[in-house]
Amino acid sequence: MPAASMHVPLVDLKAQYTAIREEIRQAIDAVLDSQSFVLGAHGRALETEVACYCGTPYAVGVASGSDALLLALMAIGLGPGDEVITTPYTFFATAAAVVRLGGVPVFVDIEPMSFNLAVDQVKARITTRTKAIIPVHLYGQCANMAPLLALAQEHGLLVIEDAAQAIGARYLPEPAAPSQDEHAGAWGRAGAMGDLGCLSFYPSKTYGAYGDAGMVLVRDPVLAERLRALRTHGGLGKYRHDLVGVNSRLDEIQAAVLGVKLRYLDEWIAARQRRAARYDRLFQQANLAGAPGDGQPHRAVGLPVIAPRCTHSFYVYAVRVSQRDCLRAYLYEHGVGTDIYYPLPLHLQPCFAALGYHQGEFPEAERAAAESLALPMYPELSEAQQAYVVEQIADFYH
Repeated sequence: MPAASMHVPLVDLKAQYTAIREEIRQAIDAVLDSQSFVLGAHGRALETEVACYCGTPYAVGVASGSDALLLALMAIGLGPGDEVITTPYTFFATAAAVVRLGGVPVFVDIEPMSFNLAVDQVKARITTRTKAIIPVHLYGQCANMAPLLALAQEHGLLVIEDAAQAIGARYLPEPAAPSQDEHAGAWGRAGAMGDLGCLSFYPSKTYGAYGDAGMVLVRDPVLAERLRALRTHGGLGKYRHDLVGVNSRLDEIQAAVLGVKLRYLDEWIAARQRRAARYDRLFQQANLAGAPGDGQPHRAVGLPVIAPRCTHSFYVYAVRVSQRDCLRAYLYEHGVGTDIYYPLPLHLQPCFAALGYHQGEFPEAERAAAESLALPMYPELSEAQQAYVVEQIADFYH
């Protein structure tokens, strides 16, 4: 039985650090001993290791996931008036990077089950000014990439994956044969299927640094070289600048930390998947589980859905609930940490008012913003903690 009272944080980074403390400190000490802090051996090694892990020829380390998006768009030459099709249900940086370069975000609604871009609605939004599509692999699950990549190829468009939340997630382009599993080699990794893939290593991510850090995955060697120049003020040599870039470099301490953590990433993802399955069972046992829009009002909790052809890394375990804000306040009072990803879709953000979108234009994104709630999720989350979370939700509704 769960404890009568318990504290369950949304994320517990201290638990992870305790388990790998000595390895982390040794890696940081190695950087301090070298006194090489920018564009050094640790950063180069990490670029090679992450590129190999994700399945791309090249990876370019940058200062943050937001910069990864910005630099990817700079690398493809996005300019004033160019349109980029993306989702309104994502973190602000996805569309902000487009606007910062004078581009125009063109939003498409989401699928209600996966929270990801509704690919079947993308074609209708393509114009002569469309330059790229940015699918977002939200919460740790890939968007439906096969038809999206085919559509992009048909129209000569570039695809930049926002994989900030989904490193390690997999997508199978074609239905699996009966004997095929995720280790059979046919699966694509998040960030490695399009022309460019953007990763965030923000501390709370499944694969997080101890500060801001990011990376761009890339297949084309010319684009990779361009990215390396853009992240260092547009120059590959000292005091010569062929491009106007920015200062966005992955520092050596963060690279060293991430080098240690990469050894554990698949283990941590598997632990998250087990905890997601445990949540599912607990909600079902409490007679609370349902699916979004299943028409069963007595089922108060819409569980996450793993889309066909996908694995889910569960960076976020997000449920759909009625009376969301009241439930969140109740959970807070009872020691349970939660968050809302995201309470206001991008098309309704005040700074994007000039784009001309209105309430009701993307109903699925708006409904998700009103119903979604992220519950505690991290590899060290105990069975007792999860039982307590579900018990508190059951008490609220019953």
